[in-house]
Amino acid sequence: MRNKNGCPKSSPGIVELLLNVHRIHDWCTERLESCKGTFVLEGPWFAKMNWVMTCDPANAHYVMSSNFDNFPKGPEFKQMFDGLGDGIFNSDMDLWKNQRIAAQGFMRHHLFHQFLLRTIRDKVEMGLMPIIDHAAKHGLVINLEDIFQRFTFDSACIFVTGYDPSCLSLELPQVLLSKAVQDGEQAIFHRHVRPRSFTKLQKWLNIGQEGKYKKAWKVVDDVLAEYICQKRKEVNKLNQELVSVDGGDLLTSYITEKESTGLKCDDKFLRDTALNMIIAATDTTSTALTWFTWLVSKHPIVENKIIEELDSKIPIGEIKGGGYSMSMRLYPPAPFNHKEPVKPDILPSGHPVHPKTKILFSVYSMGRMKSIWGEDCYEFKPERWINERGEIKHESSYKFLSFGAGPRICLGKETSFIQMKAVASALIYNYRIHVMEETPVVPALSVVLRTENGLMTRISKRWE
Repeated sequence: MRNKNGCPKSSPGIVELLLNVHRIHDWCTERLESCKGTFVLEGPWFAKMNWVMTCDPANAHYVMSSNFDNFPKGPEFKQMFDGLGDGIFNSDMDLWKNQRIAAQGFMRHHLFHQFLLRTIRDKVEMGLMPIIDHAAKHGLVINLEDIFQRFTFDSACIFVTGYDPSCLSLELPQVLLSKAVQDGEQAIFHRHVRPRSFTKLQKWLNIGQEGKYKKAWKVVDDVLAEYICQKRKEVNKLNQELVSVDGGDLLTSYITEKESTGLKCDDKFLRDTALNMIIAATDTTSTALTWFTWLVSKHPIVENKIIEELDSKIPIGEIKGGGYSMSMRLYPPAPFNHKEPVKPDILPSGHPVHPKTKILFSVYSMGRMKSIWGEDCYEFKPERWINERGEIKHESSYKFLSFGAGPRICLGKETSFIQMKAVASALIYNYRIHVMEETPVVPALSVVLRTENGLMTRISKRWE
């Protein structure tokens, strides 16, 4: 029996959700497939769980663009991600608009672009390649996901703060800030799937995921406070005009250009801004690189095409990005996106929503819907993104939500692609990647689609 929306009358409940947490993404996909792209999930009154789960492109367009003002991130999102403070991910209305305008201006500046390219090149040549070469020479099994995370974390810290934490070195040191961010993200995932009362109890007792969350953000606050303090001293020592010419990192730009942005650039604002941008530049790119590398290792025809393209000696910026987009369709770094309506509304799918409703977009499920991508939607086919003339084909962002859509579409999309192309090109062209079959590659329980066990690989030189 089905209701007028095509969904089984017995909608999933909190018990079914909890029983399937270990396979949450596939469970959502199965449910959404059977419900024509949208279903309602309601928990008991004390759990305060009233969700509309959807992967319908029409709903995405309505919420993220045509009726954007009625669907901000909302207080629920800010409460879930409270560690991010008032940064661009958490903010709404004028605070969000002003931050986005400032960030867009800084990131589009030619000095930042030059700084970005120089940083990526140096990190690939002096950080990534020595580690990969060492592993290949000694026949070591290495976790490529960890290597990618270290690469993007170092790069992001340099882009944002100007400081290099040097995660990416042969010793593979544990860096407190990176570990703390990952622990915090894991705790945030559990906030999504557990009743709020349970989360509040853990928080009050300072135990479990909430206890770990508190410790994680204490580390984050301490490290970023030191970065900001040092940056202010650095800027004060130098002539501001000189800093503007020679500087490239975003923290320097915010401090020296605070008058022109109109933003209150106190320590809290700089902390929130730096953290939001480091997380955005680290997690999404490293996760995308992990799944892309894994998929290429399973598809030798695609790998050979990449080698042929790289053999043509074209610049990094002109490398086609079909494979990267395809991997992010199947394995989006941010598998969920959620919104809350300010006023009661009805989605294009016919589902009513009100201010206490959380609308969850399953980006993971959207990439696996036959109704959107066809019967072969589970297949890794980079040519989907290449048109008849051999050029990149642009799919609608409302059915490919990996970078968001509408006014809040990701500012760092181009930066992410540049990093992915630089790393993947150097790695795939120079080395063969053998994934260790005894270590399953499956998604972890996190707000970012990391793997549960890492990407364990053995590397060998391609041209010997």
